[in-house]
Amino acid sequence: MRNLRRRLVPALLLLACILLTVPAFASDGGEAVSSMYATFWALVPPIVAIVLALITKEAYSSLFIGVLVGALFQCNFAPVDTLDTIINDGLVSAIEGNAGIFLFLVLLGIIVALVNASGGSAAFGRWAERNIKTRVGAALATFVLGILIFIDDYFNCLTVGSVMRPVTDGHKISRPKLAYLIDATAAPVCMIAPVSSWAAAVSGVAADLDTGISGIELFIQAIPYNFYSLLTFVFIIALCVMKFDYGPMAAYEQKALKDGELAALPGSDTEEGNKNGRVMDLIIPVVILFILCTVGMIYVGGFFGVDAWGGTDFAGDFIGSFGNTDAFIGLPWGGLVALVLIVVYVVARRVLTFKEAMACVPKGFIAMVPPITILTLAVSLKNMTSALGADVFVGAAMEGASKGLYSLLPAVIFIVACLLAFASGTSWGTFGILIPIVVSVFEPSSTLLTIGISACLAGAVCGDHCSPISDTTIMASAGAQCDHVTHVSTQLPYAITVAAVSFVSFIVAGFVQNAVICLVFGAALTVGVLFVLRQRENEKSA
Repeated sequence: MRNLRRRLVPALLLLACILLTVPAFASDGGEAVSSMYATFWALVPPIVAIVLALITKEAYSSLFIGVLVGALFQCNFAPVDTLDTIINDGLVSAIEGNAGIFLFLVLLGIIVALVNASGGSAAFGRWAERNIKTRVGAALATFVLGILIFIDDYFNCLTVGSVMRPVTDGHKISRPKLAYLIDATAAPVCMIAPVSSWAAAVSGVAADLDTGISGIELFIQAIPYNFYSLLTFVFIIALCVMKFDYGPMAAYEQKALKDGELAALPGSDTEEGNKNGRVMDLIIPVVILFILCTVGMIYVGGFFGVDAWGGTDFAGDFIGSFGNTDAFIGLPWGGLVALVLIVVYVVARRVLTFKEAMACVPKGFIAMVPPITILTLAVSLKNMTSALGADVFVGAAMEGASKGLYSLLPAVIFIVACLLAFASGTSWGTFGILIPIVVSVFEPSSTLLTIGISACLAGAVCGDHCSPISDTTIMASAGAQCDHVTHVSTQLPYAITVAAVSFVSFIVAGFVQNAVICLVFGAALTVGVLFVLRQRENEKSA
């Protein structure tokens, strides 16, 4: 396997160099048009990146090769055009389009460095040792905090990770397990919270469609049928209470428990910091950050009568301003103000001097370089996939599927959404493509429309949860300070288990059309599957 990994990447790079010498063909001497547009080939670049990442256990080169393959396809293998596409349409466009979230990442990294240096994280870890007695308690506390921070998935991942790392480290929970707990509560909780950036995005997509109700009403009606999100919570609670793991995660958890090997990134262990630090030196910065990020998002959305998009229609309307906001602007807005106030707080508390506080600025930036790099490459890959017409191909496939299997269509929609989100790494892009198609398939007043929308949203979350190129997955790795590919490979069996149960639940829902019955069935099936898996693990270890 090691020899295969060593030979595979150079071989693919050599193949890419050879392909770069192939001339492009343009019709009538005009601009070259990709012959792979809106075909299955549009999904090949992310598939190449994902497979390489899982084989080589290395994200940077795998993502770059995926970008290279996408650019080759887009430019019909023309060398100069391919290089131009990689740089301008890929990397530069990714940096420009995500500058706001990059800024928020840096700001949050600085805040985490400040909290660590002030001794707040270490003090919280000591408090947790006295009050959270068991590994189960530590895991469930992480889960609960993830549920409570439902405003935005990026904010969820990074905040829960920075707060809970001292707790889970103290109870010898591996970083891959922490990353899974973060990732499994970030997007799923945002997808069932009416007040979140995700609810705003769904409402915006559905706002102009002929459904007879508003976008936010459609979102709320879909919540009880969002089986993947809801059953993920059942899965986490049952897994923690039953005290077992399976798949690659089991090996990491055994090493953490027996040998104390947490599989943390180098230099990511919690710093002791100032010995005079208190728990409040962590809680107060987190509360400041949470409040100001929320204020930043509704400010950008026009809550205070200053609408970033030119109007004041949402003055005083909390939900409406969330529907009108842009998290890429609101989060940096809140993060920057929070950082200034936190610096003032730690200096006033005399746990850090001003010079020591400023020394945390480069530390925070350096800590966020890996996720920023991976996110840049992942977004570049998404740009290549979009330019190749992946959305057109999937949309046509969905319309073809809608001609038959009417009651089974929610289950089909779920699978299609899973695959599209997995390949593209974006749940927002997925439901943006599929929601209009789902609305056109079902009667506006039918329960199947609600179930179909739920299947679309659940599948988008599931694929996003599984995908190595998903920004939320990348954020979860950053929050847990865990190797990204390790996080993906360890959580994949867990996500697939819940996805399988959700698929069966959507089949049942297509015929039963009762949310309570279907949820009870899905929860019972989830717990039953875990009992079977635990029995198999016990037999292996016997």
